[in-house]
Amino acid sequence: MPAIAGSMESITIDGRSFAVTADADTSRKLGGFENEVQSNGDGTARTVKTRVPWSLTGVVIEIDDTAGDQEFLQSLQNSNRNVPITATYVSGVSYQATGQVVGEVVFSNQSSSASLDLSGSGEMTPQ
Repeated sequence: MPAIAGSMESITIDGRSFAVTADADTSRKLGGFENEVQSNGDGTARTVKTRVPWSLTGVVIEIDDTAGDQEFLQSLQNSNRNVPITATYVSGVSYQATGQVVGEVVFSNQSSSASLDLSGSGEMTPQ
């Protein structure tokens, strides 16, 4: 069966669901470890493992001013807590993690949308 590509359908942040724009090209990093191979003076090598966070970048969501969507996201950023996040893809697969909205949440009035980046410790896993 071939891979299914396409839009991220929705993202749920702390129990609140947001529609993701159909043209958003998001990037997903599962988190865990990144490896680097470094040489030793005798010609051998060693692997250096660095723990890295999971992340979703370039997530463009619909913002409804009447529902207070931007204010909700800003209140999350103002808080000191990590929240559950679930990203659902057109393939029907959902990935879940715990984390935070990172970077700026800037509203665009012409498209009634905002671009989000999200990240957190641990790993993002399929559900």
